[in-house]
Amino acid sequence: MELPGLINIGMERCQNLNWKGQFIEAEWDPTVQHGNDRLFWCQHTYNCLGPDGKVVDDEECNPARECYKPL
Repeated sequence: MELPGLINIGMERCQNLNWKGQFIEAEWDPTVQHGNDRLFWCQHTYNCLGPDGKVVDDEECNPARECYKPL
């Protein structure tokens, strides 16, 4: 099942990137603006900021960051 809120989660994602959709399966609701499937955290820091102090999400966690670890 592809979750529409996860637009950039693929094989190029950081192995430390986690999101709520990994742990629950729920039907996507198009009436909910910015739904709950876009709750991200870093496995290294266990919060929404990476070890470099920058925001963690499917767009920001990329090879340009020092903390990035490819799958």
